[in-house]
Amino acid sequence: MKPVFERVALIGIGLIGSSLAHVIRKKKLAAEITGYARSEATRAKAVEIGLVDRVFPSAAEAVAGADLVILCSPVGTYGALAKEIASALKPGAILTDVGSVKGAVVRDVLPHVPAGVHFIPGHPIAGTEQSGPEAGFAELFINRWCIVTPLADSDPTAVERLTEFWRGCGSNVETMTPEHHDLVLAITSHLPHLIAYNIVSTAADLEEVTSSEVIKYSAGGFRDFTRIAASDPTMWRDVFLNNKDAVLEMLGRFSEDLSVLQRAIRWGDGETLFNLFSRSRQIRRGIIAAGQDTAAPDFGRSAAKLQ
Repeated sequence: MKPVFERVALIGIGLIGSSLAHVIRKKKLAAEITGYARSEATRAKAVEIGLVDRVFPSAAEAVAGADLVILCSPVGTYGALAKEIASALKPGAILTDVGSVKGAVVRDVLPHVPAGVHFIPGHPIAGTEQSGPEAGFAELFINRWCIVTPLADSDPTAVERLTEFWRGCGSNVETMTPEHHDLVLAITSHLPHLIAYNIVSTAADLEEVTSSEVIKYSAGGFRDFTRIAASDPTMWRDVFLNNKDAVLEMLGRFSEDLSVLQRAIRWGDGETLFNLFSRSRQIRRGIIAAGQDTAAPDFGRSAAKLQ
């Protein structure tokens, strides 16, 4: 099978970058993988575990001669990286990213993209709460959605090549505008993370409940919030700062709906509570039916065996 690209450059070798390296090798999607990481320790680990063929201390060196360049670092770094690699990008190369925000990425990256380079933002909706070069695995993208957000003047052939690449990684691919992407992700990903961080913080600050009790008696609901809240803080800081309009819009709607629940509880309105909970349950069943999660009652955890 002929590789989709001759050389792929991964700018950032954390969870997503390392997972891409694994799947690119497994599926033979590229003949060569180069990488860049700011940390010397990360570069050494990437070579040690065979993630890349060559790794560089500068992003410009890593992208030289690459047919596909993927920005895999936190979105707050994209502007400076785009400026650094601009003169080293190969004419005809595709420049994309994996950031959870797209409007800000276009704003920060596009001004530095030279003529002849195809800039096509993207976002694989896949991840875990783990980070670092050892966190990646080839199966991360299987049956997950990757949203590609071409610009108005994006070359259709380049868009198709990038789509072929993500499908080769195991992803289902959807296209939409950067603006629509940011609105969709604000409610499906960004707001849930914000709520998770806040709930865990609130629990930790309760004067009437000790931190040891919070940990000891963590039932399913709080426990699962802590999983989300364990996600990379640098990445999520950049997400909220760079998608603030959409997040604030969804946070406002969430606050209004939360007030409805508050009133229902205060006034004993069981019908309102039941109807909302039933509707939410149907949405959960739809997610399972779409293959985006498991129906296992332990949320995928191994059940403790009774002795």
